[in-house]
Amino acid sequence: MPSFFNVLKQQTADAQSYMYSAPVFEACAQGQITMQTYTAFLTQAYHHVKHTVPLLMGCGSRLPEQYEWLRQALAEYIEEEKGHHEWILDDIRACQADAEAVKYNQGEGRVCTPIELMVAYLYHQIDRRNPMAFFGMVWVLEGTSVNVGGQMANMIQSTLGLPDKAMVYLTSHSTLDQEHIKLFEGLMNKIDDPVDQQAVIDGANMVFRLYGEMLHSLSQPVHARSANAA
Repeated sequence: MPSFFNVLKQQTADAQSYMYSAPVFEACAQGQITMQTYTAFLTQAYHHVKHTVPLLMGCGSRLPEQYEWLRQALAEYIEEEKGHHEWILDDIRACQADAEAVKYNQGEGRVCTPIELMVAYLYHQIDRRNPMAFFGMVWVLEGTSVNVGGQMANMIQSTLGLPDKAMVYLTSHSTLDQEHIKLFEGLMNKIDDPVDQQAVIDGANMVFRLYGEMLHSLSQPVHARSANAA
């Protein structure tokens, strides 16, 4: 019988493939990534990363007593994730872009529709449905970071000639998440309730789709992205 972590990977593979089909990955590989695209990515990263700790707290508060061991893991995760959204603002400043517009959700710094929906979906699952859905997001973001984060960071930095201080979010997470994903696999394999397992799978499929839509939108002209954010 396959482990739940392997089942999770198998049952989210199609949604993951959609995400990886975003043109931004090919643009990076071909050395065609632009500063505008990179800062647009950082902008949307900020708008979901700033919710990571509140989502972790919310998830932990909603877990039933039998998941006390999982709540303890979330508490440790919170300590590691605090302040990472500020790293993104610093990266944006190092790219000479408008971090204040991003921080205050204004103009080209506004959250796009897919990321706003992704965050709203996660809060809804935690508050009204099944908090285990949150771990679907963890699989999407940390799995992606481990699979391609470091490689993408190197290609972006090389193409754009950026200093290390403009790459902190991507480079740090590709390293941090190597450890996180091993821990995540062990945690997921301890979950044996079929309802909770399905909640994780459904959460991952939804987040792959919405995060993928954000990545697909990065290839659009700025005016089109702005329209999507409206």
